[in-house]
Formats: sequence, structure tokens, C-alpha cells
Amino acid sequence: MHFLSADQELTRHSYYTATAVRSAAYPPLQGDASCDVAIVGGGLAGLSAALELAERGYSVRLLEAREVGYGASGRNGGQAIHGLACDIDEVESQLGAQDARRVFDMSIEALDLIRSRCRRYDIACDWRDGFLGVAVNERKAASLVEGARHLADRYGYPMTIVARDQVRQWIDSPRYVAAVHDARSGHLHPLKYTLGLARAAAHAGVRIHEGTTVTGLTHTPTPVLNTDRGRVSARQVLLAGNVYLQGIARHLERRIMPVGTYIVASEPVGAELARQLVPSGSAVCDNNFVLDYFRFAADSRLLYGGRVSYSTATPMNLAQSMRKRMVETFPQLQGAEVTHAWGGFVDISMNRAPDFGRLPDAPQIYYLQGFSGHGLALTGLAGKLVAEAMNGDAARFDTFARIRHRPFPGGPLLRTPALVLGMAWYRLKDALA
Repeated sequence: MHFLSADQELTRHSYYTATAVRSAAYPPLQGDASCDVAIVGGGLAGLSAALELAERGYSVRLLEAREVGYGASGRNGGQAIHGLACDIDEVESQLGAQDARRVFDMSIEALDLIRSRCRRYDIACDWRDGFLGVAVNERKAASLVEGARHLADRYGYPMTIVARDQVRQWIDSPRYVAAVHDARSGHLHPLKYTLGLARAAAHAGVRIHEGTTVTGLTHTPTPVLNTDRGRVSARQVLLAGNVYLQGIARHLERRIMPVGTYIVASEPVGAELARQLVPSGSAVCDNNFVLDYFRFAADSRLLYGGRVSYSTATPMNLAQSMRKRMVETFPQLQGAEVTHAWGGFVDISMNRAPDFGRLPDAPQIYYLQGFSGHGLALTGLAGKLVAEAMNGDAARFDTFARIRHRPFPGGPLLRTPALVLGMAWYRLKDALA
């Protein structure tokens, strides 16, 4: 796929790569092998499933084309937030109120799962509690507050609605007119967390193979994964490669699009200034359709994300344009330099809902995709759900699998230009508001 060369370039200047120690390397596959479960993809979803299955006594091999945490799992904004990327009303319209509540509750379980895994497996990933949702104008403010009240009333999930005259006490920025605070969500160093989960999985007995590209999948009663280094046969298979499946499951690839998202890191600004700007230390995200998101890292750098590319082309002058947005949000950082600028591709589904299920002609082959930029917490729970399903209890997995998905229109040649035009319209709506 044409986005892969751009993706490789985007990995070079990541703050996460510069500050996470890879204490373990996992050898490539050598020759043919067999196992109970084979997993494609060394991100959070695949690693979570591998860990859960190994602890249930399954023999598991995980195949990763590059290195653990190479994709979105190791490059994202680090924000672990309640809910899904889509509005919960989308789920309710498809599944009904009762199952929509189950889905939402599982998204909260996903947050608790991060905390419990950090404790259980001694993963030091700079976790910090707190998420602050903000709005840039009155229309967005009304939507933000209405959404918070809806979650409290319909889903039993209360958040603090910040009084208008207290917004600057929560975030010292001239841009925002409203805020809501969620103490149960939070943020972390995603690559440290991913590497910690890989260590836990390997310790549980998972055979992780980095540098092993899956080139084909045979849909036999015992599926076979063909790689550039050998073949792996397994009773069950999990496809957790998202936008990196590269042709091995065309049926799935039509339902997601690679969308580039970008982040910069400032130089350290000092703990005192960081506390002044965001006193709660929370991760922050606005509610625009094309949104900005940011947080202070453990070393008091501001990590600021907000540019997206629906054409897969990296925006020009990325560091400079992102720094401009950062300073517009916090004029107090006018003198702070940007030291890192990076990005990656997330797997967007048409309705922004997660896409979990089994291949139609091979029910022993499962897949997890479509996290749509909201997967830091949900990927971990998804791995747990698919492990439950493979172990014979598919009730929770099948609740998600009932969410319907459509392929992007236009086919391989036209769907990207169509998406670019559509997103330009949403950017215009945000600007006019």
C-alpha cells in the first residue's frame, strides 16, 4: 500500500521511541511451526489477546512484520478515554439500549484493565489519572455539556461539568469556553506500556516473532499463515494488524481507511508551568470533528496532536504548523521549541465504531480493527474479549460483532479522494463554527 513508505519516515522522530528502552528483542520465525493460536500484529490488541490466551494454557505465536509497538500502539497520543470513537448513539441505534450500555460499560472496564495490568505486570508507563474535554465556542460548549449529562443520565457515568467562570482554573488557555472533567480516564506513555505488555506475554509463554511478514492466509479447517520466513498452522487465528494487513484479508481492508495523525513534543517547560497550564495534569481534547489533543508528559514536555491527513501524505512543515497550534492554545509557550515531530496511521471505519468479528468463510479466523483513533484502552479489552471467545465464551465479543459496517465507497482508486473531500467539508464546518 502506498502509505507504507510515508509511515516508515514518520517513525524517525518519535518522542516515544527516544524515551522507551527496548530491553528485549524477539527473534524472527525460523521455518514452519504449529500452535493453538496464531496472531498477526504486535500492537496492543494482539499482545493483549496473546497474554490472555497464554495464561489460559494455549500455545500462542505472534507474528509482527517490524517490531512490537511499531504501529499506532506505540505512536499515539497516549490518551485512554471512556467510550468509543463514535457517538454511543450509533451503537444504541444498532444494538438497542441494553447492549449499548454493555458496550459502554466495557469501555470503562478497558480503563480499569490498563491500571490492573500495570500493577500486575509491573509496567512503568507514566500513567496519570484524568481527562479534560474542552470546547472552543458556544455551540461546541452546548454539545459538550449535553454529552456529559447524557452519559450521566443514560449510562451512569458522571463527570464534573466545570462552571463557566472556572474554566481557566482547569486549563489556562484563551481558546476554551467550556470543560468537563473525567477522573477515571487518563494518559500514559503508549510505547512503554506496549513493550511492558509484550514482556508479560513472553513471560507467560507467548512466542513473539518480530521481523516476520505475513504474506498470505490459507482458509483451511486448520488455517495456515504464510510468511517470508516459514509457515505457521494454527487451530485459530487472530488478525490484529489493522491498516498493516497488506492484502491478506481484502474483505476487511475495504472497511477501514489509513488516516494519518501527527504529534509534536515541546522541550521540557518545567513542572511549575505545566501545573499552571493544566493544574489537574489531565489529558485534554476538544470536541471538534477534526480535533486537537494534548497532554504533559512526565518530563514536563507538552505533547500536542491535531493535524490529520486523509490522503496519507504527510503535511508540509509539520513541526512548524503544529507548534503554531500549540502556541495559539498556550501563548505562555511562545518561547518553547519543538524537539520531536512524528505521526502514524490509524484505522478508521465508516461509522467510527470498532469492527470485531470472524471471517465469513472461516469462523476460526477472528479479527479486531476499526478503533478509529480511540483505541489505547479499547484494544486491550478487545484482546481479552477475543481470548474469551476462542476459549468458548463469545457472548461479550459477539455483542461488538453485531455492530454493522460498510466498506468505504469508491473502491481502491476513488475512496481516498472521496474521503479527502468529505473531511474538507468537516474542517470547514469546524472553522465556520
